[in-house]
Amino acid sequence: MEFQNGQIINKQRFPSPNPAIELSVVTYHANGLHIKGLLAEPKGEELYDGFLYLRGGIKNVGKVRPSRIVQFACEGFIVFAPFYRGNQGGDGNEDFAGEDRQDAFAAFTLLQERARVKRVHIFGFSRGGVMALLTAIEFPEAASIVTWGGVSDMFLTYVERKDLRRMMKRVIGGTPTKFPERYKYRTPLFRLEQLEAPVLIIHGEQDHNVSVEHSYRLEKRLKALKKEVGSWYFPEYTHYFPPAVNRKTVEDLSAWMKSNG
Repeated sequence: MEFQNGQIINKQRFPSPNPAIELSVVTYHANGLHIKGLLAEPKGEELYDGFLYLRGGIKNVGKVRPSRIVQFACEGFIVFAPFYRGNQGGDGNEDFAGEDRQDAFAAFTLLQERARVKRVHIFGFSRGGVMALLTAIEFPEAASIVTWGGVSDMFLTYVERKDLRRMMKRVIGGTPTKFPERYKYRTPLFRLEQLEAPVLIIHGEQDHNVSVEHSYRLEKRLKALKKEVGSWYFPEYTHYFPPAVNRKTVEDLSAWMKSNG
């Protein structure tokens, strides 16, 4: 049987921490692979904007958390968060914003084709920032993009994160010096001319996981291209915001999406 990208192959109910939100683990098709992800839908028949949640990390680091997905669904979105290939029973292997970007592209299509979804916004956290920008470049009809503590430059990640170099060399196939084209392929800064959607950048300036320099470079490039971009920098925070600030930021970025998309 032939499947289309973004087509749902299987959907299983998952316990939800909120009775108003229905959670499902979904298996969907992405370029010949069966990928898993988490879908959160407010109960009822009402139409909502779609929210593509692109996680950070790799493998078991930065896994999709149901409580986080439900948090965004409670702001009035139908949320889908792909686990990326090779994770939690999905086919294939993650390659850190290489071909696994196809998992995000197919997830965008999955949301577009939900009957109750009006338009689709893209959100990326940490490594998901690169995924969000690449997806928005691929789908110019995206309503808006938010990148929170997001990677924008894979060369810079290699330089800054000595602890990730071994993984990056293994997954990407070598160093940026040896294979610059592979790192360029994973760096959306080189293709921002193709971006149409408004962008909001959120970053803690004390972030040691993804330095704020990633966001500075992204904002500078977008402004040079006269793209629509806003930024919320938090001088006192790291990669992870305190719970109360985190909740308020979620509310604020959700409102921004709905008003700017």
